[in-house]
Amino acid sequence: MAQAINKTGKIIKGISGFYYIYVVGSGIYECKAKGIFRQKKMKPLVGDHVTIEVLDEENKLGNLVDIAPRFSELIRPAVANVDQALVIFAGHDPEPNFQLLDRFLVMMEYQQIPVHICFNKADLLTKEEQDDLCGIYDAAGYQVLFTDAQKGTGVEEIRSLLADKTTTVAGPSGVGKSTLVNCLMEDAVMETGAISEKIRRGRHTTRHSELLYLGENTFLMDTPGFSSMYLPEFEKEDLKNCYPEFLPYSGDCRFLGCSHTHEPDCAVKQALEEGRISPVRYENYKYLYHELEQAKKY
Repeated sequence: MAQAINKTGKIIKGISGFYYIYVVGSGIYECKAKGIFRQKKMKPLVGDHVTIEVLDEENKLGNLVDIAPRFSELIRPAVANVDQALVIFAGHDPEPNFQLLDRFLVMMEYQQIPVHICFNKADLLTKEEQDDLCGIYDAAGYQVLFTDAQKGTGVEEIRSLLADKTTTVAGPSGVGKSTLVNCLMEDAVMETGAISEKIRRGRHTTRHSELLYLGENTFLMDTPGFSSMYLPEFEKEDLKNCYPEFLPYSGDCRFLGCSHTHEPDCAVKQALEEGRISPVRYENYKYLYHELEQAKKY
């Protein structure tokens, strides 16, 4: 009896108990997870690096037999081994919702995922407006990029940012996210050609997270329903740690547990008054702080 062949790959999609694993040089295998994962209460996630046992090489069928340790794991979307996030908003039409953007940034900070911010439809922005947008996020350490997906402007810069990484992409509807993703996908051809019909058959079902292959070691997580942000469940006192621009000043506040909302001699509010912290970011912080405060009462 021939010995089973094991291969290593990456889960790019999971649907209805089947996992689709991309193996470099071989293609995509449809696999079922072994019962041991249920016994250990381990759920394979999109993005997992896994070992599969090949059952049928011709039809690309196998069993998922091992999951490598994860270096990151997002709560929502449920995905493993994400290197970074790219959040896409429009410069205008629709106007950027800065509170929604801050919710996303807080979620990623909480989960320790680096974020890049992209404002699409840059042709609708003046140079002064672009500078203002950069000014809001510079102090927090976020890179701000500008694209015009319709014309392809700025797409190469995004492409180089994504190279050799697994990136989750998010953004509200109407901002041109799909157009930008399609631009990035234009030159991306799987080594094995078109993705097999196996993986396409699930397209009529509810949308699900899946990794899109952009090139060698480069994947993009297209994230359905990721436009409605929520704050992960943590204490309101922890929110300030998710605003990186507060951290250089928070140790200089008069009170050790300063919330940076109402206390006297608050170094963060002083930095705000001196223009070192964006008023847009600070007002969103206060809004989210009070939202968390109210949530704890019910």
